[in-house]
Amino acid sequence: MRDLEGANFRTSTYSADQGNCVEVATNLPGIVAVRHSKDPAGSVIIYTDAEWAAFIGGAKDGEFDL
Repeated sequence: MRDLEGANFRTSTYSADQGNCVEVATNLPGIVAVRHSKDPAGSVIIYTDAEWAAFIGGAKDGEFDL
């Protein structure tokens, strides 16, 4: 388990104030941490920087559009 102390989680500026969002911490070396905003003490998914970049690139390219 990775030590997430010091993780600076944030939500997207596009998120509404409904509390149904993911939060992302990009300030930890070599990883990106993602959690659900309604359960900040719950599970965290860890991605490498390369995995996160591939996901963001795919989202921007419409790879996940329905």
